Amino acid sequence: QVRLVESGGGSVQAGGSLRLSCAVSGLVVSSVVTGWIRQAPGKEREEIATITEHTGSTSYADSVKGRFTASRDSAKNTVYLQMNNLKPEDTAIYYCVARPSFRPDFSSWGQGTRVTVSS
Repeated sequence: QVRLVESGGGSVQAGGSLRLSCAVSGLVVSSVVTGWIRQAPGKEREEIATITEHTGSTSYADSVKGRFTASRDSAKNTVYLQMNNLKPEDTAIYYCVARPSFRPDFSSWGQGTRVTVSS
C-alpha cells in the first residue's frame, strides 16, 4: 500500500524558512517522479516542484524558483521541500505527490500539511 506522510508545516513570519518532509512507503522515491503541489485558499492547485526518477533532476514553478529547493534521501525514502524567504502568498496546504514516469498525473498524494506565512 502506497503511503505519503508530510510533516514540517506550521506558521512563520515573512522572510522565514520551513522544511517539509514526506516519508514514503510502498514506493521507491528514486523510481518514481515525486513532487510538491500546493493549494492556497480560494485558488487552484499549483504544482511547485518535481524531482525526476533516477537522476533526481528538479524543476520549479516560477513562483518559487530561487526560494524553494526539493530534494530526496533515497536511504530514508523521503522527499523534502526546503522553503526559504517565505512570503504571505506562500500560505497554502502543501501536498507531497508521486507518480510513475509514464503517467501524466500524480496518482499518489499525502494528506497535506498547512503552511501559514504572516506579514
